[in-house]
Amino acid sequence: FFSIGTNDLIQYTCAADRTNEKVSRLSDPFNPAVLNLIAGVIRAGHEQGKTVGMCGEMAADPLATPLLVGMGLDEFSLSASAIPRLKATIRTLDSARCQELWQKARELGEGRQISRLLEEQAKKQ
Repeated sequence: FFSIGTNDLIQYTCAADRTNEKVSRLSDPFNPAVLNLIAGVIRAGHEQGKTVGMCGEMAADPLATPLLVGMGLDEFSLSASAIPRLKATIRTLDSARCQELWQKARELGEGRQISRLLEEQAKKQ
């Protein structure tokens, strides 16, 4: 198996410490560079026959869940208190629609555009 730790991945990709209030706004899980790294790791893991999981704040974010499912993420690792909410979110999702959502997100150039797309999608659910 392979596990993606999103907290550090996002921090180093965006060059912004999420705990530093002066730059934390730059730490964006929906930054296209972050999303493409995650998708690339998932793809590479699957090509090697590995299950790919994710831990970190992004794994527990219901807004990110459809995108991660669309990328093909296999497992989510999160605190016990976050499991019921994530489980409820996943039960509402259609895999093919999640893949379409990921393709739409890939066409957008900024994290805030991707966030808006995901927020609009969440309202439809």
